[in-house]
Amino acid sequence: MVGTNAIRGSRVGSGPMGEVERGESAARRTISFWCANGHETRPSFAAEEQLEIPDTWDCPRCGLPAGQDQEHPPAPPRVEPYKTHLAYVKERRSDADGEQLLEEALQALRARRSGIPGTGAG
Repeated sequence: MVGTNAIRGSRVGSGPMGEVERGESAARRTISFWCANGHETRPSFAAEEQLEIPDTWDCPRCGLPAGQDQEHPPAPPRVEPYKTHLAYVKERRSDADGEQLLEEALQALRARRSGIPGTGAG
């Protein structure tokens, strides 16, 4: 006797996927968003009046922010290059400040090495 299986060749969840089996779908509304590159994105939102629609939506094609005004889309975000700690310090200090701090640090180091009392040598 050949073993037969009624669900052979099918997978879980397979079958007709009509409205009857899933129930009624919620009312939806589609909103258009445009990015600076002119791409249109049309996500669907629930049609409820109290639902807040976001001002911007990320464009799935280029990643830029997209807005609802086609003529004036949001500007691309400004990307700051990576800065090292030294670059941030140089923004806050002038070269003269740096030289003065270096000289003070060198004097303190020399004083500790020479063993002058009252300079922290112990």
